Formats: sequence, structure tokens, C-alpha cells
Amino acid sequence: MFGMGKKKPTLTVHHLNESRSQRVLWMLEELGLDYELMKHQRDPQTRLAPPELKAVHPLGKSPVIVDKGRTINESAAILDYLVRRYGKGRFAPAHDTAAYDDYVMWLNYAEGSAMLPLMLQLYVGRLGEAGAPLHPRIQSEIANHLGYIDQHLAARSFLVGDSLTAADVQMSFVLEAARAFGLLQAYPNASAYLDRLHARPAYAKAIEKGGAYSFGR
Repeated sequence: MFGMGKKKPTLTVHHLNESRSQRVLWMLEELGLDYELMKHQRDPQTRLAPPELKAVHPLGKSPVIVDKGRTINESAAILDYLVRRYGKGRFAPAHDTAAYDDYVMWLNYAEGSAMLPLMLQLYVGRLGEAGAPLHPRIQSEIANHLGYIDQHLAARSFLVGDSLTAADVQMSFVLEAARAFGLLQAYPNASAYLDRLHARPAYAKAIEKGGAYSFGR
């Protein structure tokens, strides 16, 4: 695979199908980095990650990258690492600016707050009638977060500044989940923003390599 004088990349991505690791592939394609892609498949019945991921990281989850002997997990931490190490001033504001503070917030907000009610929607939905009492609260929280994101994007092309940052890459999964649940059409600014992200050539290349995903539905 790496013959004919081509060196094996120092960076390896452990990619689980239909998972958050798709964002990592997208970030790597935006950066134009060479990487080795190690694909892992979910169990088709349980939807759980395969046990061999435990050998990569104790949590046995994806995404995980290994770069020059250093193992890093968690999407936001991985994206931050890649931008700091390889961005060369791209995909994040300068550290001494107010925009950087906003960037850090959005980078962490996506999974720290916005994704939780969507994940609850997924899991509680599988409970059928038993989960019905929880639906109003979950839907209220989803509307709260999607409304916040949509309002922020009313006059912006990206979350921070006038170009793509790692915060946009991180947020993409949240809005893709919302669209998969049929929730995003009520938020036109967020929907148009997601379309802009999907139109990027690096995003298309990442999907080609990592495969499409349907959030286990």
C-alpha cells in the first residue's frame, strides 16, 4: 500500500462507520494531510464498536488518532490538536483575539451541550411508549439549542469569522443528526449553513473515504 518509495504516514485514524470520526477525516482532508485509515465496523445488531478498539484506547470508542506515538481521543481534542499542529494559522482564530474565545466555546459547545438532547431523542425513541413522558422535555431542549444556533447564523456564513474553522467541523455532526431526525427544516439558517459545509470538496472526499452514515436509524 505504501510501496514504491512512498513513506507510511505517521498519523493513523481509527474510524468507526457511522460515527463522529467522520469529522476527523474531514478535518484531515481540509488540512491536506496524509494519514492511514483504519476502518472498524459496528456490530450490526447491537450497533456497538468492535472489541478490537479497546486495544487502541481503553474506552474502546472512536474517533481515536495516533500521531507519532501519541494517542488522542475525543473529537474536539483531536480537531484542536490537528489545527494546532498542522494548521499553520488556518482553521482557528489567532489565540490573542476575542474571536478565539468564541471559537473555543463553539468547539466545545457542540458536544458539551447541543448534542445531548439529540442523543436522548435517539435512545429514548427506542423505548416506545415507555419513553413518551420524556419527549416534551427533550424536544424543548432540542428547540432551544437549534434556535440558538440558527439565530447565531442569521448573518454569518460560519460560526466564527469569515472562514471555516474546526468549530464548524465539530458542529456539523450536530446538525446532521438534527436533519436525520427531520428537525432542521424549521431552522433555515442552520440548514443552509449545513448545506454550505457539505458543498466543500474536502467534505465530499472524507465521505468517499469514510462512508455515509445514518445515525443508526
